[in-house]
Amino acid sequence: MIKGLNEEARASSKASLNSKVLRPKRQGRYAPSEVPAPVFPLTPPPQELSISSAETEVAVRFAHPSEEEFARILDFYGIRWAYEPRSFPLQWDGERVVEMLTPDFHLIDLGLYVELTTLKQSLVTEKNRKVRRFRELYPDLNIRLLYRRDFHRLLAKYGYGPLGKAEVEGVSKVLFTEAQIQRRVRQMGREISQDYMGRNPILIGVLKGVMCFMPDLIRNVTLPVSVEFLSISYFGAGSDAVKITKDLDQQIAGRHVLMVEDVIDTGMTLNYLLNYLAAHRPASLEVCALLDKRARRLVDLPLKYVGFEVPDEFVVGYGLDYREKYRNLPFIGILMPQELTGGGEKPRPE
Repeated sequence: MIKGLNEEARASSKASLNSKVLRPKRQGRYAPSEVPAPVFPLTPPPQELSISSAETEVAVRFAHPSEEEFARILDFYGIRWAYEPRSFPLQWDGERVVEMLTPDFHLIDLGLYVELTTLKQSLVTEKNRKVRRFRELYPDLNIRLLYRRDFHRLLAKYGYGPLGKAEVEGVSKVLFTEAQIQRRVRQMGREISQDYMGRNPILIGVLKGVMCFMPDLIRNVTLPVSVEFLSISYFGAGSDAVKITKDLDQQIAGRHVLMVEDVIDTGMTLNYLLNYLAAHRPASLEVCALLDKRARRLVDLPLKYVGFEVPDEFVVGYGLDYREKYRNLPFIGILMPQELTGGGEKPRPE
């Protein structure tokens, strides 16, 4: 069940929202309005306001199936969210609000608003305009517009949606050759060796994506190192929440920990793992990622070492898979699944 507020919490949220109508200052920043009541209607009505909570569960009525799928992914990773909690004025006629934007989701702990669109690219121009206006008026607030292709790629990662059911045509382009990968991994090994001199780091890899990257990396680190591996459940694998399926075999308290990942895209998995490892009280905790896909980022986290920045495409090879295929490729390439969405803009793979 999608989680939400109980009656008492909804009443409290309604009072809070009514007392904190956001209106932009002249310089573009926002501040609570001094008027006692909102100058625009809250959307949705208070009985449909929803925030994920471990204590309470109420049914949530979504306007589109894609919103429910997105909420389930957020719940899986334990990211608290509110569904359409607030409307933001964008244009006025005197004191009357004539245009507003109501983001689909507020990711509470991340301070991020998310607007989903599953429309054809030709029809999202208006939403783009509204999001640009939102950023002008409320520069201290973060908002992200997820296009249809973004959402399909997110679902495809877990084997769902039109791309998750697609027949794979193959690799359309080699992004990084074997020689390029090995050269960069050697450079990263030298950087880690210099930065961790005298600290005896422990490198923790996340299975299975690091199966090629991790061995090559540690062979290029010229320091005494310890190695550990973690494995976690993934959305759609029969679990209703992310959890550790293969834990650490040794204590990391007081140790210098370097977490090794294959690719960082939305950041939701990384956020969960960093919180988990930080609870073990290491002396330091940093991240080494082979690939950084910043275009997909929802949770922005610091990465100390990055092999390559990659475009917003579905990449495979060198340990990265598509439905458990292509891991053994010596290079990293862009995968092009067959288009099965039935017309419109062709979604590109992750």
